[in-house]
Amino acid sequence: MKKYISLLMIFGFLFFFQSCASQGSLDPKTVDTLIDSQEFTFHAERANPTNYDVINVLNSMPNATATRVLNLNGDYTIDVSKTTLDVVLPYFGRLFNPTYGNTNDNSYRFTSKDFTVNKTQNKKGTWTLKFKPKDAKNVDEVNIEIFKNGKAFVSMRSNDRQPITYDGYVSKTEVKQEKEKP
Repeated sequence: MKKYISLLMIFGFLFFFQSCASQGSLDPKTVDTLIDSQEFTFHAERANPTNYDVINVLNSMPNATATRVLNLNGDYTIDVSKTTLDVVLPYFGRLFNPTYGNTNDNSYRFTSKDFTVNKTQNKKGTWTLKFKPKDAKNVDEVNIEIFKNGKAFVSMRSNDRQPITYDGYVSKTEVKQEKEKP
């Protein structure tokens, strides 16, 4: 009887870990379709600051792990379409020219309608998209690296702050409904 219980426990754990590992994965053909159509959304799950002051503050907090990763629990996204690049991401790091009146300018919140895109795919099927917005005042380049399973890695390079990277996944862009005004 103990053998059956231990076998059931082993199969239960294997099933649990297998189901956890398959969350957030996409079919490689779906990923290729999203990239080719250039209509997708990047959802940020983690931010990876490169500033050691931020990392030291994070490590000094009680019950902190010794990692430099910040888990994000919000709607932080990059919406990509053929005509617009809409970025809403937090920023953790050093600003060289901060704004004090409007603190929204201290994070990455902009919509670009004038940008260039360079798409490449390597032998393993990983896509690299390099966006160079011409109408965003502080952003020099947005690099999105998308893997075959839909996971993605974003790095932001700016003129007035230290670089930062984000981990997450891509999905099909959802149609946003506008709220009716009373």
